[in-house]
Amino acid sequence: MAEALQKIMRYVGKHGLVRPREIGAIGLPRGYLVRLHRQGKLNRPGRGIYTLPDANVTEHHSYAAVAKRVPEAVICLLSALAFHEITTQSPASVWIALRKGARTPAVVSPTLRIVRLSGPSQTEGIEDHKIEGVHVRVYSAAKTVADCFNFRNKIGLDVAIEALKDCLRQKKASINEIYRYAKICRVSNVLRPYMEAL
Repeated sequence: MAEALQKIMRYVGKHGLVRPREIGAIGLPRGYLVRLHRQGKLNRPGRGIYTLPDANVTEHHSYAAVAKRVPEAVICLLSALAFHEITTQSPASVWIALRKGARTPAVVSPTLRIVRLSGPSQTEGIEDHKIEGVHVRVYSAAKTVADCFNFRNKIGLDVAIEALKDCLRQKKASINEIYRYAKICRVSNVLRPYMEAL
């Protein structure tokens, strides 16, 4: 048993955030995670997620936690803006994009704001980032700006315009890149006057 517990500790150390099913998949009893948590050797920052007590918790910890629990999700809109540092907004919830028809995840914490996308507007512009040892899918800066105009009724047109200005000013994306995603998201006509004004 001691050897199994050490194996789990090594696994958590290597992978950052771990779910019980991962421990089961490597042939170890899931219940050992609870035991290690009770002994104070593991932290449980969210339901069904374990990490080392001295783990480097970043400002984007909630994104890693969501990616662990909802691997098909893509960080989008206000959360992607915050990730790319092109907004003054600090979202209270984690914004994720899911495929139309995908089941709604039963995640209580952190709170989620979900948008549904399909086709190229769902699959294009995804970047893979590593946060706290977890692979997190985030839309690129250019795709995020296009999404902001697509979902301007949800987040506000002022936020979309600010994102466009900040993205270009900070050179996070070019006009051509943003316009390419605007066409994919079918908002090129909406975006054009704002581009021309800049």
